[in-house]
This record gives sequence, C-alpha cells and structure tokens, in this order.
Amino acid sequence: MSGVRRLRLLVMGTGPFAVPMFRALVASPHEIVAVVTRPDHAPAGRRPPPNPMREAAVAAGIPVLDPEKANAPESVATIRGLGADLFVVCDYGQILSAELLGVAPLGGINLHGSLLPRHRGAAPIQWALLEGDTMTGVSVIGMTPALDAGRVITARATPIGPRETAAELETRLSEIGAAAVLDAIERLEAAVAAGHDPAGVGIPQDESKATRAPRLTKVDGLVEWSQAAGTIARRRRALDPWPRVATFFVRADGERQRLVIAEADIAPAEEFLASAVAAAGPGAVLAAEAGPDAGRIVVACGAGSALAITRLVPEGKRAMTAGEFLRGSPLRPGTRLG
Repeated sequence: MSGVRRLRLLVMGTGPFAVPMFRALVASPHEIVAVVTRPDHAPAGRRPPPNPMREAAVAAGIPVLDPEKANAPESVATIRGLGADLFVVCDYGQILSAELLGVAPLGGINLHGSLLPRHRGAAPIQWALLEGDTMTGVSVIGMTPALDAGRVITARATPIGPRETAAELETRLSEIGAAAVLDAIERLEAAVAAGHDPAGVGIPQDESKATRAPRLTKVDGLVEWSQAAGTIARRRRALDPWPRVATFFVRADGERQRLVIAEADIAPAEEFLASAVAAAGPGAVLAAEAGPDAGRIVVACGAGSALAITRLVPEGKRAMTAGEFLRGSPLRPGTRLG
C-alpha cells in the first residue's frame, strides 16, 4: 500500500465475517478512530450473544460505540465528531442513512459476501449454497441508502467446494474480503489523487440480475422430504451451523423426537431405484443400517431420490453416527420421518 496516505477510518461491524477485515485494517497504515457495533441485548438472567467485533476491537485497544440507532441525530452527531474520512462497513446489521453516509468525506464502503448483484441481503453465503451456485465471492461496494445496491469497487471470485458448509465458506470469504477491502481503499485514494469524485469509483450493478438473500429462521431448517435429495443436502450445508436442518420421528412411546441431520449425501441411484423410492413416499426410511462402521439411515425424497444420513444429533443428546443412533433406537425401515 505504498503511496497511500493515512486515512481516518470508522469501522462498523458485529459478526465474525468482519473480523479478518478489521485486523487487516489495524495492520494497515490507516488509523481506526472507533468501531461501531450493535448493542448487546439479552433476556433477563441470560448472557448476550457473542459479539466478535466488539471483542476484536477491545483486544486492539480501539474505542467501541454501540448506538441503538446509528441514524439517530445524536448518533450522527457523535460519529461526525470522530472526524473519519471513510466508513468501512461489514456485517453490521443497520442500513445507514444518506445523512450519516455524508458525514465522511469519502462516504462508506461495504464488504459483502457474494458477487453482487446476486444475493443482496443478510444471508448471501447461505443462499449461494441453497441455490446450488458453483461460484461465489466477495464484493466491496460504495454505500448508498439502498440495500447492497452501490457501485462495485472491487470483487473477488472463488469456487464453492462440493461439500463445503456455510461456516467453512464464510471463513474463506472473510479472509478473501480482508484483502479486497484494502484494494478498494487504494482505488478510492487513487481516484481522489487524480481529482475524481470518489462516489463515481466502481461499476454500477445490473439491476436485472439482482437476487435477494433474506435472513433465515429456524423454520427454514425443517426438512421437506418431498424435495429432491440434492436440494436437502444443499440445505444441510447452507444451514450449518445455524439453524441446522432437522426432522422428526415418532418413537414407540408415541413421543416425537427431533433429529438434527449433521452429515448426509445423496444415496446411490443404482442402489435405491426411483420407482421403489416413489412407491415408499417422501420421508419413508428405506434402510437403517447400524453395521460395524458409521452406518446410515436412507430416507426417500422427492423426484425418486434418496438421502443417506450418516451423522445426526438426537434431541437432548450429543452428535453421533447413524450406526450409534440405530443401536439404541427403534427407528427401522418403513418408519416415516417428518
């Protein structure tokens, strides 16, 4: 980053995706004047959820602000007083108003976990897996009051591994994103040095290609066995580590037991013929094999496909292989899940 002048940066973030970017900025020639993060909230008697950015800022000795509403007049006034040249935002959780963005002479940039305009929203990494994308990446955009709609200053692409989970992909993208943010800052500085408006740096997004990536809920983790096995397998990867995919079965005593599917793959088509799968119906257990190894539970899915579960988490218990579960469970072929 030789030749780049020292900027005063205000970093805004909350979740773990922002931490590698923050650490890269701490190690850069720039000065971080403060970190703005979401306030900690928790029901009475319970600890608030982890805030990785707060922890990283405290460890680095950077002041932390946590306004309830960043766009409130008193928050804008406080942030204006910090004298930041540029806002660097990632995984923060609030959309910034035009007034707040106007406080910094260079405006704001945002690190987003997809190749925009695809997957605008709070869960781009999960939706890339849900949609079966083979490529994804990160984008650094100039911020506007519209959600993830600014000009793309820089982007980095990467293939998605065939078995990669959302947690694994998020870790990779966060590291890729750290370098992308430093590159974006250099591009802004070069534009200003050349006498150009920093708001014009980057390429406008093609609105016709925009897709949404809304926040997921626990309900999204309930398996619909009428879907194809490939779709369910992608969902398992996309919803790991939260909310994870789960199904239910009724035990001999009539109680329903929740089963989190921790590992699963599409069952071989030559072993479970589509006609037999269709005859059994979605959710029917086709095979329950404890065996001497990990074992498997094969379940009929939609489109004549089947899913082989090899690891699961029974409600209230530890994670275990399918074989371990079957050796202590009445679940047998013919049982219907869902």
